[in-house]
Amino acid sequence: MMKKFLSSLLIMVLAVVVGLPAWAAQDQPDGKIPDLSFSPRKDVPVEYTWKVDDIYPSLAEFEKDKAQVQEWAGKIDELAKDWTSSPQKMLYFLDFLGSIQKMGGKLYAYASLNSDVDLGNSLYQQIKGQLQMIFVQFGAKLSFMNGDVLKLGQEKFAEYLKQEPGLLPYAFSIEQILRMKDHVLPADQQRLVTMTGMFSGTGEDAAKMLNDVEIPGPEVTLSDGKKVTLNYENYVRFRDSKNAADRALVIRSYWKNHQQFENTLAILLNGEIKSHLFGAQATHFKDCLEARLYGENIDAAVYLNLIKSMRENLAPLHRYLNLRKELLGLEKHRYEDIYASAVAAVYKEYSWDESRDIILKAMRPLGDEYVKGLETAFNERWIDRYSNKGKETGAYSSGVYGVHPYIKMNYNGTYDTLTTLAHELGHSMHSFFSSKTQHYAQADYPTFLAEIASTFNENMVLEYLLKIEKDDLFKLYILDEYLNQFRGTVYRQTMFAEFELAIHQRVEEGKGLTPDWLNQKYLELTRFYYGHDQGIMEVGDFIQVEWSSVPHFFLNYYVFNYSTGLIASQALTEIVLHGKKADKQRYLDFLSAGGSRFPLDTLKLAGIDMTTDAPAKAAFKRFNDLVAEMEKIVKRLKKQGKL
Repeated sequence: MMKKFLSSLLIMVLAVVVGLPAWAAQDQPDGKIPDLSFSPRKDVPVEYTWKVDDIYPSLAEFEKDKAQVQEWAGKIDELAKDWTSSPQKMLYFLDFLGSIQKMGGKLYAYASLNSDVDLGNSLYQQIKGQLQMIFVQFGAKLSFMNGDVLKLGQEKFAEYLKQEPGLLPYAFSIEQILRMKDHVLPADQQRLVTMTGMFSGTGEDAAKMLNDVEIPGPEVTLSDGKKVTLNYENYVRFRDSKNAADRALVIRSYWKNHQQFENTLAILLNGEIKSHLFGAQATHFKDCLEARLYGENIDAAVYLNLIKSMRENLAPLHRYLNLRKELLGLEKHRYEDIYASAVAAVYKEYSWDESRDIILKAMRPLGDEYVKGLETAFNERWIDRYSNKGKETGAYSSGVYGVHPYIKMNYNGTYDTLTTLAHELGHSMHSFFSSKTQHYAQADYPTFLAEIASTFNENMVLEYLLKIEKDDLFKLYILDEYLNQFRGTVYRQTMFAEFELAIHQRVEEGKGLTPDWLNQKYLELTRFYYGHDQGIMEVGDFIQVEWSSVPHFFLNYYVFNYSTGLIASQALTEIVLHGKKADKQRYLDFLSAGGSRFPLDTLKLAGIDMTTDAPAKAAFKRFNDLVAEMEKIVKRLKKQGKL
């Protein structure tokens, strides 16, 4: 997941509603991954943590810059009076605002990174709240900008560009405002809409606190007599148990416990979706989907066609699920088995150093510059490695302009977290190349492109492992792991996208999101995608409450980017691995483009046209081909008596 602390300033005005090298220390003397999930943050060895000191070496330095931002923000009213009266004044004003936002991005990153690894630390929660107020007030001061740009007009701005080339990095953002003329509010109305930012994100923050900190995990007794408290990390750890009874116990117990909080979580989600609707209606869009996609110049048909295409191509998924059923030796394939490795005879745990080496070798086709960037990430503590008590679950990468990207991991040595690490490093390299190449105003790449570089890295790791691996059994294991991740990234995330469309449409119809309705809709979609009625996989009703723990549903149509990202990255992987040197350079150029053009145009430069169904067809074919490869390996292994 790509986490963005602050977007580009002009777009923010429009969308405001909205010690040792890290790899040097061995994990443990016996090579096992340390379990720090119940350890307080202060007890985590520093070499396992990200170096937030690169942003600010002390809280005092942070406070100094916070005061500076507030002082600068106080000068906006005076500078704004005639900021479009000449190209020179326009450039000075935009550079001035850019300085505020760059510093603001560092401030919020420092507070957020510290908070995310220790959610119970009230200091950083308080600081984040203070910064949010500062940024909302700052945004409110800029409510005049869109109107002033519209008054200036396209023709006059074109003259300014000829007279002052320094305006060129801001041209794309200015042109986006001009394009948004039908959705720009008068300054007084824009200021009121902007002020809603004071409470935006509250539902997301509250749901995060419930899911990651305050919901007590149930205790279960596994088949070996071990008692386990199912916090989220232990849920993830044990849901793929080789013992079918254990994984069923873990998954069912976790979600049954979670259901006790469905009413509160439904209220929080309902409020968040209503805020999306408010933003769409206030800025004169027909619905939330159009409002979300318009700024990136993406037609809603791209979103809707993704869902349609997925529904028409469930056969490869069901073929894969049937093969997994055979490999797992199941009489009936149940949803409780979805995370289990279908190759039970193989278990592989990757140490941190092993994962690092695999990723570096897998990415060598992109050349020295890319690999050196990865080495810097490992060597200079860009990455926070392991789970600790109070740390936010999951993983993300976030770039901090003028510093470097940061990666939050909860690494546990599985193939899944190996590929998650590769995934997040893809985000980081995207941020790294964009920031190195682009002016600040154009460095922030659009959301639609956010999941391409990340899933590209996952593809490259798979192709590398398949190339070097000679043992059929381990090859089968790798293929199963990858295809299960493809299932999760393309099929499951599209199911999420369809669910997200449904919840927005329900609120747009004036209806509320109740737990009963949310549960019913989520279960209906899960059963459809996994072939419940066709006997492919039995989906029990315990999973109906899973929607309540998906943070992306608060992010306003984000999840479809995972599906489109992997579809695009599949095509790019083929180009890089089998193309010419110039094709590899085009991929690096794609990483370096940032937000300098609309996302579909950036992809076309890399050779991918997402307005057609060609990339999706190629992705489904690749999935089906890999399932066929698995089937061939299974036949060989059965003949050899190894299965």
